[in-house]
Amino acid sequence: MTQHALATLLFVLAAASPTTARAASTEAPVQELKSRVDRAVQVMTDPAVKGPSKVAERRARVRKIADEIFDFPEMAKRSLGVHWQELAAGDRERFVQLFSDLLDRAYFEKIDSYNGEKVTYLPSKMDGDQAIVPTRVITEKGTDIPVEYRMRQGGGRWMVYDVNIEGVSLVSNYRAQFDRIIRTASVADLLKRMEAQASGQASPASAEPKKARGAGRE
Repeated sequence: MTQHALATLLFVLAAASPTTARAASTEAPVQELKSRVDRAVQVMTDPAVKGPSKVAERRARVRKIADEIFDFPEMAKRSLGVHWQELAAGDRERFVQLFSDLLDRAYFEKIDSYNGEKVTYLPSKMDGDQAIVPTRVITEKGTDIPVEYRMRQGGGRWMVYDVNIEGVSLVSNYRAQFDRIIRTASVADLLKRMEAQASGQASPASAEPKKARGAGRE
């Protein structure tokens, strides 16, 4: 699966079929997720923001919606794993910002890869304030790809803290790579690498996840 396809699966998905959407609408996690996805699709298909001159506006609008449904602080904490405890409060805030910027560059900046993919929402699996929302994404070539959104409830709403695509966890993928960097260098070195990447002074491969299983498949 190419990175562009992965970006599409993460967030910029087409609305579910009407029948499936009605069946799932009574479940809060599904409703929270679908409402943001629908809004993102509206941005992608809005004639007012079409064309190269509107790229920045499109991305900014989609990122704003992503901020409402993705729990970036929780994703960052889980991606750092046991090393989170090594960070002072200020460095934790710094890491969360760098991590969210990394996701923005790796995925949300590629929103123009959206090509009318369809997604079916399945009933969520609830466990207290945790939920898994399984979906099936149908690509333009007819490929059926399972994508699970792991969500938790906080502040009166449900937010995504991990995305599992074809059995590969986004958070676990980052955690394995961050752990390797930290164990061979240090947390401080990881932060420096991420900052260098954010400023365009380092290769994206230095702090971004490897392609998930199935790389090279559309």
